[in-house]
Amino acid sequence: MVKNMESEIIYKELSYIINGLLFQVHNDLGRYCNEKQVCDKIEFYLKTNKLQYKREFILPPSFVGEKDGRNRIDFLIDDKIILEIKCKRFLVKDDYFQTQRYLHALNKKLGILVNFRDERLKPRRVLNSSSHS
Repeated sequence: MVKNMESEIIYKELSYIINGLLFQVHNDLGRYCNEKQVCDKIEFYLKTNKLQYKREFILPPSFVGEKDGRNRIDFLIDDKIILEIKCKRFLVKDDYFQTQRYLHALNKKLGILVNFRDERLKPRRVLNSSSHS
C-alpha cells in the first residue's frame, strides 16, 4: 500500500516558513558570519513573521551532577520545532546526535539542523520517531 507522503510531513507549513527564513538570512548575511550574528538575524525574521519562539532555551540537567545550563537549544519554535544553527566547515555526526538528544529531552518530533557556512544552504530535518507529542 502506497501512503500519501504529504500527509506524513511533520509540521509542513511551519517548516516551510522556517526554511524560507533561513534562506533569507543566508542571502542577507552570506556564509562567513558567526553563529550569534546568524541567530540575531533569524530572531529578527521570527519576530517579523510573528512566530512564537524561545532562543537559547536551556534544557534541564540530564543526569545527577550535570551542571545547569550545559545544553542550550538555539531556538524552540512554536513549542514544536527545534532549530539548531551551526557555522562551521562541515557538519559531523555529533551535530546530528546533539539535535537528537535535544529532541528526546523535550519529547519533540522535529529538529532542523542547518550549517550557515555552506555555500548553498541545506537545512536538514532530524526526526524523533519515539516522540509522543
